[in-house]
Amino acid sequence: MNVGANVSSRINLMRVLLIAGIVFVHIPYDPATSPYLGTHGIGDWIRIYLGDSLFRIGVPCLSAISGYLLFRRGLSDFDYQKVMRTKARTVLLPFLLWNLSFLLLVLVAQSLGIGHGYLPNVADATPREVTSHALALEAWPVNLPLYFLRDLLLCLALSPVIGHLVARYPRTTLLLFLAYAVLPVPSGIFLKKSILFGFSLGAFAALHQVDVQRLDAHARPVITVVGLASVMLAAGLYATGPQYPQWLDVSRDLVSMSGIFGAWALSGLLIQTRLGSRLGTGSGLSFWIFCAHYPLLVALWMIWNRTEGVPYLAFYILAPIVTIAVLLASHALLNHLAPGILAILTGNRVRSPVTCPSVRAQAQGRPANLPLSKGDRL
Repeated sequence: MNVGANVSSRINLMRVLLIAGIVFVHIPYDPATSPYLGTHGIGDWIRIYLGDSLFRIGVPCLSAISGYLLFRRGLSDFDYQKVMRTKARTVLLPFLLWNLSFLLLVLVAQSLGIGHGYLPNVADATPREVTSHALALEAWPVNLPLYFLRDLLLCLALSPVIGHLVARYPRTTLLLFLAYAVLPVPSGIFLKKSILFGFSLGAFAALHQVDVQRLDAHARPVITVVGLASVMLAAGLYATGPQYPQWLDVSRDLVSMSGIFGAWALSGLLIQTRLGSRLGTGSGLSFWIFCAHYPLLVALWMIWNRTEGVPYLAFYILAPIVTIAVLLASHALLNHLAPGILAILTGNRVRSPVTCPSVRAQAQGRPANLPLSKGDRL
């Protein structure tokens, strides 16, 4: 099953937009600046809408993309050993490099009396606790968003089992994984339960050769429904949070996973624009932003806490803008000065030198079955 140019470009576009949204999810705050205090009125509601509702779709969507790409050629050509060797270089190695380097930076800073209270106390942690933060074995990684890579590695390790279950018992498997994701049951080996469901849904679409472009005919109604659901969810969270009832927590998980369909429908409209087609080229930029944004946000948070008279809402607005601008510039600079290092840090997610046909032409219905570029890796 080959992924056409339109689908490939939309996947790249979704990654950039979703990861930009994830930056908003991780903007730091403390109890005194919690949006649930209602201190800033509509400003706090917007924070909840963006961080706790709308952009929570990022992780399930990225998981679905990974499952789809992994099984795009079906089970007959699935080589588990080759997959694990490849993913050790493209997923495991970047996870270790980014998380261990940040852990070392935190350890040095805290040993010098800097940064206590902003991140886990690794300077006084036991060897077991440090190891857990380093490898995310029993706790979240110190570079928090990298839990996605950790759970993705688990999905990859279980991929033969997931693939056969989804291929033979698709409805039962997806229903069970959905229940696991939304119900208050133990997480088990996963840190984020929705990753397993998203990965399996993507595998289902690939293994059963679902025409993912059929949703395009209903794009606007799908986007409207998912958008309204996220607005209603944010209203419920704002009214009851931060200790909201269990049914609302389940609703949040359901809305985040419905975002898989909403984001895909939206990508079909955006890819037809000039900006959307440019973002859909794929160059490893989204992975760079994903891995590097959290340490930068924490650094900005530490700086803001040492300033006086700067309102938190100003920090909330400026922090993601500064973060994304710095990461765009650093990615471009490293790509120019040390492309080999950039390739290692992004798991070899680099722009393919092969020139693809016009994305707009593909969006208008011209068929094209092209191999995935290196930028299309899961």
